Amino acid sequence: MRKHITGYSNPTVKYLRSLRDKKHRKRAGQFLVEGLRLLEDARASGRVPRTLVMAEGREHALLGQLEADVIASGGEVIATAPDILSKITGKDNPQSVAGVFDEWDTALTTLDRKAAPIWLVAQALRDPGNLGTMLRTCDAVGAGGLILIDDCADPFSAEAVRASMGAIFTVGLAQARWEEFLPWLRGGSKEHGGQLVAASLRDAVPYREATYAAPCFILVGNESQGLPADYELACDLRVTMPMRGRADSLNAAVAGAVLAYEVLAGLEE
Repeated sequence: MRKHITGYSNPTVKYLRSLRDKKHRKRAGQFLVEGLRLLEDARASGRVPRTLVMAEGREHALLGQLEADVIASGGEVIATAPDILSKITGKDNPQSVAGVFDEWDTALTTLDRKAAPIWLVAQALRDPGNLGTMLRTCDAVGAGGLILIDDCADPFSAEAVRASMGAIFTVGLAQARWEEFLPWLRGGSKEHGGQLVAASLRDAVPYREATYAAPCFILVGNESQGLPADYELACDLRVTMPMRGRADSLNAAVAGAVLAYEVLAGLEE
């Protein structure tokens, strides 16, 4: 059964609005997702929102099944006016539906480094759009997932989730410190762990002439500062991409995507 909310001051409305803020998301362990397409991607991957919020008067054929699944899983369905939904999402022209999901465990231990031939790793990535784009790249190249190192943007922010185009629900995701990641990657020995490859200018080889080995972990650094020197030196391979114009570097997410497809081609030869 749907619950109807008609007031802006309703405690549920206030709570849902608070999920736009990282501090409140972390405290609650939940995040907000807007749009039927993203919610359908989540459902297809086996994740159903804990709370479903729908704008009254806006129906869609897929909403009925989504609503039924939420109720069957013990979740809550809320119907409200479009202007209240706008207040919740912070958008003047919101989509007709939003959902609240529980955040899931993003510890490194949830991943198997040998489960896929290629992975993306981002260090101190601060832009949620870049983070979401890298998740989308992971999905596109069949990567095992994205590993966020040190202090990155929140992958459960509305901006990152939207930029991922649903990949937040379909690819692996982990968050760790560098000193935790490196031993996990090596798995006890450098010879039997994954290959760590960084885009770099430090003793680097052209990215199309490099030899890649699975599982290959592609490491990109902070948008403005790149990778710390000691992180670069810990990599098994450092590669460089030609810059034929006036720009001296690529966007971090773009560099990750270019390298991912080159690594994929090298592994498939």
